[in-house]
Amino acid sequence: MEDKNYPANFIHDIIEKDLADGIISEIHTRFPPEPNGYLHIGSAKAIRINHEAAKRYNGLFNLRYDDTNPEREEDEYVKSIHEDILWFTGEEPSGGIFFGSDYFTECYEFAVKLIKNQKAYVCDLSNEQMREYRGTLTQPGKESPFRNRSVEENLELFARMKNGEFPNGKCTLRAKIDMASPNMNMRDPAIYRINHTLHHRQGDKWCIYPLYDYAHSIQDALEKITHSCCSIEFENHRPLYDWVVDNVFDNPGRENRPCQFEFARLNMSHTVMSKRYLRELVESGLVDGWDDPRMPTLCGLRRRGYTPSAITDFLDRAGYSKAQSVVAVDMLEHCMREELNETAQRKIAVTEPLLVTVTNFPENESKTFSIANHPGNAEMGRRELPFTKQIYIERDDFSENPPPKFHRLKPGGEVRFMGGYIIKLEEIIKDSSGNVTELLCTADLETGNGVPADGRKVKGTIHWLSAENCIDATIMQYDRLFTAEEVGDNYSEHLNKDSVKKVTGVKLEESLKYAKPGERFQFVRIGYFTLDSKHTNVFNSIVGLKSSYKPPSMYA
Repeated sequence: MEDKNYPANFIHDIIEKDLADGIISEIHTRFPPEPNGYLHIGSAKAIRINHEAAKRYNGLFNLRYDDTNPEREEDEYVKSIHEDILWFTGEEPSGGIFFGSDYFTECYEFAVKLIKNQKAYVCDLSNEQMREYRGTLTQPGKESPFRNRSVEENLELFARMKNGEFPNGKCTLRAKIDMASPNMNMRDPAIYRINHTLHHRQGDKWCIYPLYDYAHSIQDALEKITHSCCSIEFENHRPLYDWVVDNVFDNPGRENRPCQFEFARLNMSHTVMSKRYLRELVESGLVDGWDDPRMPTLCGLRRRGYTPSAITDFLDRAGYSKAQSVVAVDMLEHCMREELNETAQRKIAVTEPLLVTVTNFPENESKTFSIANHPGNAEMGRRELPFTKQIYIERDDFSENPPPKFHRLKPGGEVRFMGGYIIKLEEIIKDSSGNVTELLCTADLETGNGVPADGRKVKGTIHWLSAENCIDATIMQYDRLFTAEEVGDNYSEHLNKDSVKKVTGVKLEESLKYAKPGERFQFVRIGYFTLDSKHTNVFNSIVGLKSSYKPPSMYA
């Protein structure tokens, strides 16, 4: 079942063994984001693993919002997550869309069952006291003085918690497991807490909410998830995951129970993956919202011009294992650049225009030159570029005092207009301050876009636009948001003050007036760009034309 577009990994090995052994007949996976922020490229790795496993083995894939903590969860995030899932996977979740809050009643009833079976109790210890009682990695914990309350008392107190009779923090419901367990997560973890906060879907129906480690395994089991794949930080939580399933369901065999498997989360250089840090960047105004093109969010990458296929290629090249590592952001840029080199139409942009008047070209006349939309793909067709008496070129393509081997426009020198005439600089016009404002040139009108009749060779080729046939635009040149390769908790110390540069007065081909967000172009000799989705006539840089990065082979 090998798919060369998606190399096998250890999770596939587990699934294939379960199928071969007849333990599982249908694969069912899920992606459980908390709607308290926007998805980022680390989320994309979790989506890729779960979604692709389901597709590979003809199974089902669920989107389930983990909305068990109402304090920061909002409908805005619910909508954005759904939009990102559709964009990244290209389809609706095949198993359906669910909410953790859909199961609040079942979670409550299972908690009552645990109390009746003397597997849970209401504890009055404060959070600080619970931490003190918990012990350390080398010392066992100490039992709560409320651990041995009667079943009747616990049922009464839990009902009162549910009915809103206690303030936040007054008490919790804890699983009764083992305060001496070497796994800190098994030392009577809290499974319900009081929170008098309106829920984005449930309103004020509930004032107690299940904690993730308790609710997640129940939700997986109720949705008949077979392989619950999550990031490696949940590895030590797996015994609790299994304990909950074993104790709330009656004799769950492997065929009727979910199992958790962990993979290394994505760590990428020059960025942060913490939603808390990303939210701080947004709320402090350091970036232009969650979809700022410098952000590692999926909506930011989409606005920047990245494609799902390039992100997927990057994730597959980075690999899926349990080993923690930091992947260079250069690899992501390389994957995007490789794709764009094959797929992006070429267009001309002049970022710092310098006016050229072709003195021997007739007034009020125009000639068109046929330019390939892609030099390596004839199927992309050609376009007609008008040539008129006044032309814009890049200011950097001219030098009054050129350095050695300067093969662009210089006094007395000739240069080829890309796809057009050979021109020669005859005179330089300056303003009263000595700034060059215009170049007077002559064109070899016999050359067209061919070889001169006398066979002379012209080394330099520059791009150009007719001053009469272009549009004005702004381009946003983006660099990495952070200067450090490994950013860490003190991320504010590594913010790149030059991570965005706004360039106004740019001249573009007229055809780009019809560009749409999501369309990607190579601006010849400059880089790859896409129309911004929020501002008119603004183009965002995607990646540059070249990089020194050499990625490892996927199949090496």
